[in-house]
Amino acid sequence: MRQDNQLLVITHLSQLITLITGFGSLLLPLVLWLTQKEKVYQMDVHGKNIINFQLSLIVYAIICIPLILLFGLGLLGFIILGIISVVFPIINAIKANNGETPTYPLSLNFIS
Repeated sequence: MRQDNQLLVITHLSQLITLITGFGSLLLPLVLWLTQKEKVYQMDVHGKNIINFQLSLIVYAIICIPLILLFGLGLLGFIILGIISVVFPIINAIKANNGETPTYPLSLNFIS
């Protein structure tokens, strides 16, 4: 296995592809994780954290949809999810560049 912090950073930042294309925040990191987890040191841990975070965001977005009818709380939820989905990949990319193991807040454990 080789140490490749740049690829880990790219994997974290690949979640931001949604800002450009409108989709892909789950697909691109998933492909990078599945193809590189056996070759790059710490890719398995980082990839699992990213996939769990993206799946958690999808679950929270689904929960926000019916909450829109309840005094617009779902809209506030979507705004908060949007901020979290941009800020934390950037923070964790910086942590990955420094060799730290990043964690994502409010992340449900789908893949362990």
